[in-house]
Amino acid sequence: MRADGRTNDELRPIRFATHINMHAAGSCIVETGDTRVHCTATLEEKVPRWLRDSGQGWVTAEYRMLPGATNSRMRRETNGVKGRTAEIQRLIGRALRAVVDLEALGPRQITVDCDVLQADGGTRTAAINGGFVALALAIAKLKADGELTGSPLTDSVAAVSLGIIDGEVRLDLPYEEDARAEVDLNLVMSGGGGIIEVQGTGEAHPFLRAQLDAILDLGAAGAVAITEAQAAALDGEDWR
Repeated sequence: MRADGRTNDELRPIRFATHINMHAAGSCIVETGDTRVHCTATLEEKVPRWLRDSGQGWVTAEYRMLPGATNSRMRRETNGVKGRTAEIQRLIGRALRAVVDLEALGPRQITVDCDVLQADGGTRTAAINGGFVALALAIAKLKADGELTGSPLTDSVAAVSLGIIDGEVRLDLPYEEDARAEVDLNLVMSGGGGIIEVQGTGEAHPFLRAQLDAILDLGAAGAVAITEAQAAALDGEDWR
């Protein structure tokens, strides 16, 4: 039993509160335990310069930790994003684009902004999960407005953090576990069960292939549960 009462294969409670921003095409707050991320998807009828006249659209992401998200004030990144922030927002963008047909999206850009309101581990995976819900709501709006007849979404996307702590493989790490993990891994998967990205590090020492297989098996089961929670949040929305 873990400090928060969960078993090793149990997710923290996950909740999506949708339509929380009146100006964004799609929006939600995702809560994963005590981690909370505000996600919005904004539509622009233009594309980056390198995609002009290509007929393709683009999906990109930005990520920030708000000053009060952690137990000591985090300074705003006012002069360009730092390395960790840049790496995370590139991950979010890659994860979302993996399930978007950019030609079907057409010559428009969707920017998904993920702002961490409160951090207790797994902020990047929560941002991907909430970012997908916001993106799907933006697609539903495009369809409702008659801008799209079909959906450019080819699948859903879910992400979860995992690790080895005290020799045990554990799912969905809070900060207390993440800070002392012997192995730290983030898994991004499609709703159909395909792997989109694996980020894993042996923090204390190298880890074995058998341990990696056990982590991936546990992560895949967690991704299924997250996908079900996303589908419940999007129930009634015409995003497919």
